[in-house]
Amino acid sequence: MNRTEIRPLTKTAAHPLWQRATLSLALAALGLNLLAGAAVRADDSKPAGGEELVPLAPKLPPPMFVGTPKDAPEGSNVEAPSDKPRPPLMIPKGVGNVAPGKKLTSSDTNATPSNLAKIIDGNKEPSDTTTVLLRKGTQYLQFDLGSAHEIFAIVIWHAHETPKIYRDVIVQVADDADFTKNLRTLFNNDADDSSKRGVGTDREYFETNEGKTIDAKGAKAQYVRLYSKGSTDSALNEYTEVEIYGRAPK
Repeated sequence: MNRTEIRPLTKTAAHPLWQRATLSLALAALGLNLLAGAAVRADDSKPAGGEELVPLAPKLPPPMFVGTPKDAPEGSNVEAPSDKPRPPLMIPKGVGNVAPGKKLTSSDTNATPSNLAKIIDGNKEPSDTTTVLLRKGTQYLQFDLGSAHEIFAIVIWHAHETPKIYRDVIVQVADDADFTKNLRTLFNNDADDSSKRGVGTDREYFETNEGKTIDAKGAKAQYVRLYSKGSTDSALNEYTEVEIYGRAPK
């Protein structure tokens, strides 16, 4: 009796059945990888709550200087400067700047309401007429948003005509104007606690036309305070513009 010999498929380039099987497996694996990649990209734009996120893209003023500073002052813990744009912060779609029109005050009693209004007028180019000066020492700006808001980002532009470093930059939020109820610190680079608001662990940074974006992570608060204590250029405190990206709680 004649018998047909049954052999397992061998991995040879000449065997057409093996080629078809290998190609099918490769295509299947490629399809799974593409589906997985698409799922990851889709999930990147939505947090656990399913809300769509978009890049925060504030309108930037033109740069006032070319190049990056080479040397940080001795004893500073400053971020390494870069000539590339910073990665954007992702915030919920539809969230906007709520700072314009809100009540703005300062620890510097010489700062008039008309002068402070320049900080929320949309003009981010530093000059003698657009930059607000607060007196020496630790000073703050305080925003009253009128009611509790979900705050996702705060962008601060000090004077950025030169790559200076501002000292003791601290951002806090609270439920009351005296900052005694539900006080939270969103950013603090006062490493030696010279401004007496707690020891900070965030790094100092060179001021540029990009400003400084603070991730507020959806903190709920009515009041926002921004502290500083002069810079490497001046003992005075300088502010050109502040934007607060938030919304009334859902």
